[in-house]
Amino acid sequence: MNRTELNKLSKIILESAITVHKEMGPGLLEVVYEYCLLRELSSRDIPVYNQVYLPLLYKGEKLNKDFRIDILVYNEIIIEIKAIDSIIPVHEAQIISYLKLSGFRLGFLINFNVPLLKEGFRRYVNNF
Repeated sequence: MNRTELNKLSKIILESAITVHKEMGPGLLEVVYEYCLLRELSSRDIPVYNQVYLPLLYKGEKLNKDFRIDILVYNEIIIEIKAIDSIIPVHEAQIISYLKLSGFRLGFLINFNVPLLKEGFRRYVNNF
């Protein structure tokens, strides 16, 4: 997928997240937003997968550790969902780690526990 397509998809992801936030509001469990966002993206004919395992590889060897991506869009974009008071560095390290370990170029960290979703929406790139 080229940059233009990824940017178009980014806009759809943002619009979908805003729709979920407007419908559900802040203050719910993370899993609620995850499933609602999965449904919203699917309704827009966007291929999504949830709780995708990401193995930890070291020097080509699979170690006994897997991570789980909340939502994977088009097998290209990682979405990590949060419903917390504020994003802290460990949450950013999580999405950055997932991008580096997977080789995907684009990721979003979305915190739904905010008054306006744009305050909780962050975009991360890896070799974009």
